[in-house]
Amino acid sequence: MSYVTAHVLDSVVGTPARGITVVLETADGSPVATAVTDADGRVPDLGPETLESGDYRITFRTGEYFAGRNQPTFYPFVTVHFTVQAEEKHYHVPLLLSPFAFSTYRGS
Repeated sequence: MSYVTAHVLDSVVGTPARGITVVLETADGSPVATAVTDADGRVPDLGPETLESGDYRITFRTGEYFAGRNQPTFYPFVTVHFTVQAEEKHYHVPLLLSPFAFSTYRGS
C-alpha cells in the first residue's frame, strides 16, 4: 500500500506554486491520477491509497504555470521517475522550481 503527495515551491518569488497540474502515471504511460496544486502549492492526495510495486512517473506541467505569469521557461514539463516498493506507505515528491532550473528530492 502506497500513496503519493507533492509540493511545489516557486524559488524565485519564495512562495508556493499554486495551480500547477500534476499527473501521475505508470512508467509505460498509463494514467493513474491528475490533480492541481492548491494555494499552499500542495497536492495532498494524488491517486489511489494503494499502488502496485513498480516504476512510476510524476509530471508537473510547469509551462502552464509560467505562461500564466507571462514568464518564459526552459522547462515546460518536469518529470520525475521513481520506484514504489510494497513495504513503503508514502511517497512525497517536492519540487523547487524556477523558470530555468528545478530540484527535487525524496520528501517525507
